[in-house]
This record gives sequence, structure tokens and C-alpha cells, in this order.
Amino acid sequence: MSLFKKFFKGIIHNRDPKEETVNVKEKPKPKYYGTVTPYPNFNASSDASILQSAIQSKKVDEDVIGAILAKRNNEQRQKIKAVYESSFGKNLVKSLTPVLRSHLEDVVLALLMPPAQFDAYLLRRATKGLGTDEDVLVEVLATRSYAEIQEIKKVFKQEYQKELEEVIKEETGGDFTTALLAMLNTKRDQNTAVDMELAKKDAKILFEAGEGIGKANVSTFINILTTRSGPQLSKTFQHYAAISDVTLPKALQMELKGDIEDCLIDIVKCAWNTPAFFAEKLNRAMKGHGTSDHTLIRILVSRSEVDLQKVVEEYRAMFERTLHEDILNDTKGHYQKVLLALC
Repeated sequence: MSLFKKFFKGIIHNRDPKEETVNVKEKPKPKYYGTVTPYPNFNASSDASILQSAIQSKKVDEDVIGAILAKRNNEQRQKIKAVYESSFGKNLVKSLTPVLRSHLEDVVLALLMPPAQFDAYLLRRATKGLGTDEDVLVEVLATRSYAEIQEIKKVFKQEYQKELEEVIKEETGGDFTTALLAMLNTKRDQNTAVDMELAKKDAKILFEAGEGIGKANVSTFINILTTRSGPQLSKTFQHYAAISDVTLPKALQMELKGDIEDCLIDIVKCAWNTPAFFAEKLNRAMKGHGTSDHTLIRILVSRSEVDLQKVVEEYRAMFERTLHEDILNDTKGHYQKVLLALC
């Protein structure tokens, strides 16, 4: 069974907004599906001292460094950084960089960044130097909220003295640029309630914009896919399947090509089931010869306090083995321990 069918035919269930909340004091509150939670009895001073000892020991204690940082949430890590600097007069990141190596260094430094700083770093790395990593641009912009994207833009400007919008315009082109800028600047509807009539209308418009004419009307796809909420789009995709012989991703595959095709298909997948989207990416990162460690680190760190529990569940459903098993097979050492602790 193809991955498209797995996304849209039962193995990977559709989102249910009712499952996403719990009632706390009579008020709905989003359920927590992260794998990293606040460490109980947290003591930033104690952790900072332990890290300093691990860094200064004759043989750097990588096990201790990884264990502490993987078991604290991001807010706690930021407190450790502040206490470390005030206690020892040194920047924790600068102290760790010379003593860690390779992928362990990469994942530890990623854990020490606040989420918006990490996302800004990912976007800068994706657009710097020769070539552009289009997949990373789409992944970040399609899966962060409007408020998160505004914070990313602010941090990007502070860190790199450039506007993110201008960098995207410089490094990409055509319809792909239009789609990225729409994700960057459009406030997507956050309402979990579904407008059934709008879903039917949008499905018809998408059909006519793609299969119903000789050449796909890309701007119509971009407009609908970047402004509707995830639950609204999910219902639209169901109506689309009722009037078309193929699923929307398959139609996009047939009608479009290049970066814009991949971009719009990824937006569809994210709207339908974000954890499954990330599960597929993790599987590709470890499939065949070689491992994309940048992908493993990027996803496990960025989703560890968002929905990594769900990603782990979808991974098993899609590939009939666990994410833990594949990480054990594809990585090693202290780096492996940190990844396993995160997921």
C-alpha cells in the first residue's frame, strides 16, 4: 500500500478535534502529547554544577551532559543556561561546543535553543550557501502557528540581521515563493469548528482548479490550503474524494511539478495528520543506506514538547515497527541515548 493511501485510507486516522482537549476546571485545555515534561524537583543550580563538573572532568562525561539536557524541558534548560553563566562566568553553549563531537554536539546545542531560535536557525541553514533545502522551509512554515511564525520572524531578524521574507524571496522563485510567503504572512483560521458548506464549496473549487481544467490554477490551491484550519481542510479533502477519482495529493502529483508540487502535498499531509507527516519524514531519514541525522535531530527536538507521542504512535501504525527500533539500528553511542530519551 502506498504512503498516500496510508495517509488517506484508514491506517492513519484523521484528526478528531474532540480528542485534542481535556477539561480543566470546566475549561477546555489542549491535551499534552509531548514526550518531554518538566523534570520534577528541578534545581537549576544543581544541574549547572553537574554540567560544569562533566565538562571539566579529564574525560568529558558525555553521558551526564546528554542525560540532564534530554530530561529537562526547554524552559528548564533556559534556566540552567542562565544560572551556569551567573555561577561560572561562562556561556554554557560556548563551554560545551569544544568538548562535544559530531551529532551529539548538534543535538545538545539544538536542545539548548529556545524553540523560536531553533526554528530561525533551521530556516537560515536551509537558505544559506549553495542550494536551498526546500523541504525544511515547508516543514517549519506549514507546522507552526501564526503566533509562532511571528516570533520566528522576529528572532530571525535579531540573529541574522535580515528579514526572513526577503531571504525567502532571494532564495526561491515562482509559485513556490508565493506559497512560502502565504504561509509566512497569512493568519490561518484556528477555529476547530467545521463549516460543512464551506468544505463542499472548497472541494469543488479545488477540483475545478486542478482536474477540471487543462492547467492547474496554483493560486487557488495556495489560497485555500494556507488559510483554512486543519479540521476544515480535512473535511474538504473528504468531500474532494467524493467528487474525484483520486485523492487530492495524487491530483497535485498529476497536475503540478517541482517544488510547488512537493510544497502543496506537504501542506495537505500536515492538515490531514501532522504526526503522520513527521513519522513519514523520520522513516525516510533512516531508510536505506545512510542516515539523515539533521532530520532526526530537527524533528525529535522540535516536536518533543508538541506531539512526539503521537508521532511515535503513527510511526508504528505506518511502518509496523517502532521508532525506537529504527533509532537503535541507525545510530549509536551517547547521541543515540539522547534521541531515545527524547522519544
